[in-house]
Amino acid sequence: MSTNADPAKMSQPRRKGPLELRRKQAAVEMSDQHLLDTKGPGQFVHTDPWRVLRIQSEFVEGFGALADIGKAVSVFGSARTKPGSKYYEMGVEVGRKLAEAGVAVITGGGPGSMEAANRGTVEGNGVSVGLGIELPFEQGLNQWVDLGINFRYFFARKTMFVKYAQGFIVLPGGLGTLDELFEAMVLVQTRKVTSFPIVLLGVEFWGPMIEWIRSTLVAEGMVSEKDLDLIQLVDDPAEAVDRVLHVAVTPSLNGEQRPE
Repeated sequence: MSTNADPAKMSQPRRKGPLELRRKQAAVEMSDQHLLDTKGPGQFVHTDPWRVLRIQSEFVEGFGALADIGKAVSVFGSARTKPGSKYYEMGVEVGRKLAEAGVAVITGGGPGSMEAANRGTVEGNGVSVGLGIELPFEQGLNQWVDLGINFRYFFARKTMFVKYAQGFIVLPGGLGTLDELFEAMVLVQTRKVTSFPIVLLGVEFWGPMIEWIRSTLVAEGMVSEKDLDLIQLVDDPAEAVDRVLHVAVTPSLNGEQRPE
């Protein structure tokens, strides 16, 4: 293969911060020139390097806002739960009882079950936190959020749910709730986080899913039978709160070591 490149057309290497650029890659504007030139479109705010700073800012804002909230529990559930419904009232009671126990409540900050848990927290005179996310159909933080943070990136938001919670209570929900539930299970199962309780509220709703995990995933060897110990299933909000608070103070779920 011929490599008869014309040396005259090969520009001198250039350094751009930590980067070393050669040949065609060296023919770019200097950083200061690009920064100080106000002409042209503002596409620089949409580039990947710029996004790194945005991501960093979301972590800094989240860490700063939540560092002093104290003991907390994250409550997940559907944004489509209707006020006055059985699951909505469950969420209100969960939030109230957590607040009365002196525990802050963290939700996704949206409507439905998230609103219910935040509402119950306010009624119980507790710390009501909402972690919103930028979506095409975003409705904003619900009115019961006292401390609210809006995120662009799901992964930054999910970090806050896990980092500042000593346990999860999961109300019935859809794809977003399932995503949060299974990610929490994976983090505990793989020991990426210190083991903490995951309590599912609603036997009728969650029971078929747990049975499918047992009859299919466990039966096929895809997960271990012990992995089901990562979750607890209850029907009473008071019991859900009691379990999440009781297990949260122990070093690992049920005193057992989680599988590798």
